[in-house]
Amino acid sequence: MSLAHAGVEIAPLAEPSGADLSHIPGDDGLPFIGNTFRLLADPKGEVERLAERYGPVYRSRAFGLRIITLLGPEANEFVLFDRQKLFSSTQGWNPFLGKLFPRGLMLLDFDEHRIHRKALSVAFKTEPMRAYLAGLNASIAKGVAAWGAGEMLFYPAIKQLTLDLAATSFFGRELGPDMDALKRAFIDMVAASIAVVRVPLPGTLMARGVKGRKFMVEFLGREIEARRRAQGDDLFSQLCKASTDDGRLLSAQEIVDHMSFLMMAAHDTLTSSLTSFVWFLAAHPAWQTRLREEIAALGLSGGALPYERLDELPLTEMAFKESLRLIPPVPTIPRRTLRDAEFRGFKIPAGARVSVNPLYTHHMGEIWPEPEKFDPLRFTDANAQRRHKYAYVPYGGGAHMCLGLHFAYMQAKCFAVHFLSKVEATVAPGYAPTWQMWPIPKPRDGLKLKLRALS
Repeated sequence: MSLAHAGVEIAPLAEPSGADLSHIPGDDGLPFIGNTFRLLADPKGEVERLAERYGPVYRSRAFGLRIITLLGPEANEFVLFDRQKLFSSTQGWNPFLGKLFPRGLMLLDFDEHRIHRKALSVAFKTEPMRAYLAGLNASIAKGVAAWGAGEMLFYPAIKQLTLDLAATSFFGRELGPDMDALKRAFIDMVAASIAVVRVPLPGTLMARGVKGRKFMVEFLGREIEARRRAQGDDLFSQLCKASTDDGRLLSAQEIVDHMSFLMMAAHDTLTSSLTSFVWFLAAHPAWQTRLREEIAALGLSGGALPYERLDELPLTEMAFKESLRLIPPVPTIPRRTLRDAEFRGFKIPAGARVSVNPLYTHHMGEIWPEPEKFDPLRFTDANAQRRHKYAYVPYGGGAHMCLGLHFAYMQAKCFAVHFLSKVEATVAPGYAPTWQMWPIPKPRDGLKLKLRALS
């Protein structure tokens, strides 16, 4: 289905020139590379530096693109809620993800996005979610038990576990020898999304990413017909049987596109989110104890977390949300203007590339007192109601709010139940990892933890 078929005509857009954007404060950075390397090295610090110098609306150049950055909750609402349908998510994400995850849900716009989102939503209704949780309980308990006690690098361990969880929730079974190839494909595709060289020249990150994409297409495509005939509860089987409003089954290509994107989004963002969650709990043992007491009060005795009891872990949910505030899994969100727009008195011409920045918003001192402090009580109902609705956007907002949001919270709670029931996590005095924030945050050293088994 084209955008024209979906009722949205989008003419080819020309990139505004530097002169077209000269009324917006900012600079293009170094010749050829712009601000790319500084942004990759320290995204938070670079955005804060530019914001301090130029204000909450500024232009810069990175990854070969001129980008207008809009900062703060009002900017998030203007771009993400998009009342006037001014901004294209497709054209915002395509330079980064178009070769690797084409036509994933996040890369669709307006009516076409709505139609596909509704079709995919069947995979996240109550009964499928209940089935996913049953598999998650078993896989997480097995994975945590295998870690044992002692020193470990948490990030590679949780990355392997989330791949196992993807096999369970997404496919309903272990993937056997395909697991290693799948893992490699994911790593290469995500790494290529921010490659400086954007064409798949031999030996480049982009070439490896495109090869990973080819593997994903072949791997998923050969199983679709069998999944349509079976009665599986896994996410892949749900998508294979999903249909649009007119009763049309999603095509094989649509299923492959959505599945490869959902797997990337769910796996890598979950890996990042659980890593930051465990880091902050290890660094704040009092909060780790509070969550362990909340979990113990469920009376599960180390057993499975029932679906009906997910809402009985409010402190766990607040701690997870606070970790996502401090280290959001998607630090920046790109769009492209389809028509002339205006924000804070600045004209933004059609065709301009626009970005909002959850990482910056989540650390604004006027919204979050002591913004670098880990304080889950920021997310009590009373505190949340006092904030701007778009002050907290770890999973986006508006029509493109993450479809798997509740799935992510369910996985985090299930992980917390099994992890905190079995072990205590600590870090060495004075230790703090440095984070590679793009494309999805991860600790550069793997996050050094020590686990102590609990009786």
